[in-house]
Amino acid sequence: MKKTLVLMAALAAGTAACLTTPVIPPTIYIEPPSPSATATLTLDERIAIREAWDYMRQGRTDKAQKILARLKPAQPFALAGLGYIALINNNPASAEDYLVRALDIQHDLISAYLGLGQTYQKTGQIDQAYKSFLEALKWDPENSFAKKETERIAAVKTSEAVAEAQAAAQAGQTDQSREAYLRALEYSPKLPEAHLALARIYIKQKDFQPALFHLKTASSNDPRNAALLQEYANALSQAGQLSRSLDAYQQAAAAAPQDQTIKDRIEQIKNRLGVVDLPDQFNAIASAEAVTREDVAALIGVQFREILGDINPKPPVIVDITTSWAQRYIVKAAALNLMEVYSNHTFQPKKTMNRAELAETLVRLIDVLKKNGANILPQIPADRIRIADVPPEHFYHEPITQAVAYQLMDLAPDRTFKPEQPVAGREAIRIFDLLGGLAR
Repeated sequence: MKKTLVLMAALAAGTAACLTTPVIPPTIYIEPPSPSATATLTLDERIAIREAWDYMRQGRTDKAQKILARLKPAQPFALAGLGYIALINNNPASAEDYLVRALDIQHDLISAYLGLGQTYQKTGQIDQAYKSFLEALKWDPENSFAKKETERIAAVKTSEAVAEAQAAAQAGQTDQSREAYLRALEYSPKLPEAHLALARIYIKQKDFQPALFHLKTASSNDPRNAALLQEYANALSQAGQLSRSLDAYQQAAAAAPQDQTIKDRIEQIKNRLGVVDLPDQFNAIASAEAVTREDVAALIGVQFREILGDINPKPPVIVDITTSWAQRYIVKAAALNLMEVYSNHTFQPKKTMNRAELAETLVRLIDVLKKNGANILPQIPADRIRIADVPPEHFYHEPITQAVAYQLMDLAPDRTFKPEQPVAGREAIRIFDLLGGLAR
């Protein structure tokens, strides 16, 4: 009888053990560490991490924690695993601490970024979650979970920001509307609606530099939209950048060849630029891989026609420009000493200009413009500018430094100027347009 009772008790205990609450797999996403991420670990460490991750994905956090305890306390995967366990057990504060510590040790630990993003989602810190998922994509651009989450968050946050911007605009709160649209672009950088709205805000405020940036971005995302190109062209015209305005209007005309309004504007700008008699040669500058001396003389003559038109210095003797399409502009540029005539009285109109020579021409032009009332100020003190490939003893050091100080010409990321490099047509047009805007 006694033996029977003992046997029944054992059976009851076994049955009770079988009836324990089943383990429920976690609802969070737990990505296993990639082989490349664990390649430097020992075999025992790789086995332990794989087993721990398998247990976590099953929801068996107790077993996972025991396995991770075998690893060194500061081992990044051990910390990341403990972060996931804390997140599964609904302890986001502890999860964040473990995951951040893991990333402090190993910056490319993608699984830690994914865990941290989910931790921030759980605590409602959506901006932080978005940044964490973006960091994961930086190390693994094809990560499907990070892609899905960033796209989902971006869509929600963009929609919220645009709605806020529209409401602020209707209430006449321009600054709040602008800030909300800028916030929308943080999540959706190519959003045409936001770029266009911001451009219109900046145009009303006569702040043309950011307005042109946003219009250019919007039009580049929709290059066949004639109305958008026309709006961009009009803003360029208002900013005094007539050459670029003409180029944009011509793109609009190509997109809408029957639009008479666009055709009329093209003719108006051509008349203002004085290019009615040389459209083919002048328009070809934009596509030139390297501008020539006659190109630069023409750009100066066209862009600054209204300012320099009344100045009539004595023309120099030049013997090689009779067949140049830019003859009258060359004479003007040489007479004003903007561009030199060589000692043998040649101008060499077909000679390619490099960046150093263009910088010298710009500085000479600025001096003439200032003498005629233009208020052009440098944006950076010249004595603070250090150029890696233009030492103080360089022949063109002073004009190059001045061109950079006026922010008309830029340095490369490595602080070089590349003085011998030719100047492309579009770049030359951009530079003279910028100076034209400053001069007006």
